[in-house]
Amino acid sequence: MVQHVSTVAFEGIEARAVDVQVQVSPGLPAFAVVGLADKAVSEARERVRSALIASGLALPARRITVNLAPADLPKEGSHYDLPIALGLMAAIGAIPADALEGFTVLGELGLDGSIAAVAGVLPAAIAANGRDHGLICPAACGSEAAWASPDIQVVAASSLIQIANHFRGTQVLGRPQPRVRDTEPSRFDLRDIKGQESAKRALEIAAAGGHHLLMIGSPGAGKSMLAARLPSILPPLSPAELLEVSMIASVAGEIRDGALTAKRPFRAPHHSASMAALTGGGLKARPGEISLAHHGVLFLDELPEFDPRVLDSLRAPLETGEVAVSRANHRVTYPARVMLVAAMNPCRCGQAFEPGFACKRGRVERCMADYQSRISGPLMDRIDLRIEVPPVSATDLMLPPPAEGSAEVAARVARARDIQRTRYASIGLPEIRTNAEAPAAVLETTARPDSAGLKLLHEAAERMRLSARAFHRVIRVARTLADLDGFDLVGRVQLAEALSYRALADDPVRAA
Repeated sequence: MVQHVSTVAFEGIEARAVDVQVQVSPGLPAFAVVGLADKAVSEARERVRSALIASGLALPARRITVNLAPADLPKEGSHYDLPIALGLMAAIGAIPADALEGFTVLGELGLDGSIAAVAGVLPAAIAANGRDHGLICPAACGSEAAWASPDIQVVAASSLIQIANHFRGTQVLGRPQPRVRDTEPSRFDLRDIKGQESAKRALEIAAAGGHHLLMIGSPGAGKSMLAARLPSILPPLSPAELLEVSMIASVAGEIRDGALTAKRPFRAPHHSASMAALTGGGLKARPGEISLAHHGVLFLDELPEFDPRVLDSLRAPLETGEVAVSRANHRVTYPARVMLVAAMNPCRCGQAFEPGFACKRGRVERCMADYQSRISGPLMDRIDLRIEVPPVSATDLMLPPPAEGSAEVAARVARARDIQRTRYASIGLPEIRTNAEAPAAVLETTARPDSAGLKLLHEAAERMRLSARAFHRVIRVARTLADLDGFDLVGRVQLAEALSYRALADDPVRAA
């Protein structure tokens, strides 16, 4: 007789159904696991054997065969321990043979029979709920699984003995409740920044419309300080966004104690990060920093110091909102809808903006152009806002803190985002939440400028030689400016300000 137990294999954030088939048959004692299993799955034999012995059960002196079907789907990870163990327990009569019907099972076993937390419980619970299955998982992941649906049956146990007692009816395990991690008040506030009013304005525009932002300034001007305060003005995640972000974090194993967080991600990888670290990959095609920052901020400090090939790998994800990771045996796609915020010095020595500075490498303009040319034109074309962050004077630093802080700016950002969400939902596009996500075809109806604005846009497009992508990005920024100002139509004033944010980075290039 073959005992069947359902579990999952992960492809990106999707959980594909896997049938664990356990057979105990006559023959020489052996324990074989087949079905394209990796090293961690193959080692489950010893963990299962020790866990069953610690739970008071002994494996029969017969041939045990475990098949993971479909056999052509790669099986990776330690979450196959628990389904294999429960299949064996059902096969030898330790739990009722039909107890596992209608359940998806995942969990890692300790040698003492304990069940340890595993990655991917939330996507597995959502997939199980889609098949009208319940979920058996580690106790540490129970709250995470409960987010899949209020109706899904979740059995969250800390040991094999608890599961056996649960199905015998001697120790019924209650359903865990979904939990949200308490977010501590942010230590960063825009009120901490003195001066830099134009940079604060650009930060507000980027937050309101989800636009990409590049800050260029001398060392110590406050670029990183500004970026660190961007999360303080972003609205919390909506329920749909929370689920998407948490599924990625679950697959990456970054959810602790089963509690989700409504705070938007803020990822700041070092400039030595590899392409696999930034966009995803590695042996198991794990999500990269750009996916872990989904619906949040990806901050790249010292932008020209990144490997140019690594930076260029961001071009497609920034445009499409997803990243594809291909490997020899499989291909996965992760969401990657992020706000890219980057900071850089104007040149290698960083003093190009200082009055009267003479660079040892030759003309200051040439030094700036050489340094900034490390960033490719196509990547720069995808950045909506480019601002100069000048050094702060001693006079500014001695002034009292500004009256307006993050709370006041966050209220305007939230109001602008509500306008955008309502606008796109009214035209049948509820999946679009910000102006930065709006396709070009939609802009013709939602962001068409007035006659004066059209004239300015036509003249600027020819003079600045805007590409089609840059043309539409200017309109998106102008639409965000109009939303912040409470205007239904995009006017000449909003377009002029949007165009000013694209003009900055062209000057060093022309000087070369």
